[in-house]
Amino acid sequence: MAFIDYYKILGLEKNASSDDIKKAYRKLARKYHPDLNPGDKEAEKKFKEINEANEVLSNPDNRTKYDKYGENWKHGEEYEKAQQQQRQYQQSQNYGGGFGGFSGADFGEGEDYSDFFQSMFGGAAGGGFGRSSRGSSAGKFKGQDIHAELNLNLRDAAVSHPQTFEINGKKVRITIPAGVYDGQQIKLKGHGNLGHNGGPNGDLYITFNIPNDVQFERIGNDLKTKVEIDLYTAVLGGDVKIETLNGSVNLKVKPETQNGTTVRLKGKGFPVYKKEGQHGDLYVSYEVKIPINLTEKQKELFEQLKNS
Repeated sequence: MAFIDYYKILGLEKNASSDDIKKAYRKLARKYHPDLNPGDKEAEKKFKEINEANEVLSNPDNRTKYDKYGENWKHGEEYEKAQQQQRQYQQSQNYGGGFGGFSGADFGEGEDYSDFFQSMFGGAAGGGFGRSSRGSSAGKFKGQDIHAELNLNLRDAAVSHPQTFEINGKKVRITIPAGVYDGQQIKLKGHGNLGHNGGPNGDLYITFNIPNDVQFERIGNDLKTKVEIDLYTAVLGGDVKIETLNGSVNLKVKPETQNGTTVRLKGKGFPVYKKEGQHGDLYVSYEVKIPINLTEKQKELFEQLKNS
């Protein structure tokens, strides 16, 4: 089976930092996510490749092994096996017991990973002893962690709400707290793949994708929005209706308001994560709309104002 260049899949150099890997993965996973590319088999294939690359490069142990052997991974595995068998033989001589074969950690169902991944990181690639001649159990290994992304719109992220999804054939129900932010990751302990030989289950890591709303831009816990006002309101003052996440409010516009003027509505921004009752602020920028299709009479009035 062919060597797979995981760095190339993520568009990275071999000296990429863990942050570089995380950013590249998030960007590509979002681009090729099946929810955003329904029915696109190529995108689905690309998404699996990206996840596999991230599974290796984001894990320090896996990355070390991958970097160590690279294209020579087959010979590296054989070398490690020989060393392991030698250690087993020495232990059997010291303690009078013999060790049988040894099996690897459980890295999940084969169809989710390439043959290269399974051979290098699962099956015979893993460490740990098998059953001894006395019938003792094989080494215990934690199951593979699962990484998933959850898309939320800005308004859903602003309220606490339950969310149910399926992992490994089991339904998982969580309550998403108000105020989660784009790129935030939470861990659900024990909701990953099953452990090996009685070892603990892996964990489930969920990363939230929250794009900006068409009306609001989120900056931390604050929100920014724009509202149009006509020229007459800008000059003479008046009222304007402002939409917030919790309904509309009337805002007083001061006379002689300039285009681009920004006002702050305290406490009308985004809820603060896990801090009940606390909110950021809403910043409203005025865009003065210049009248068009003026009548001759209206133009004369503007000329009078100009020359007065």
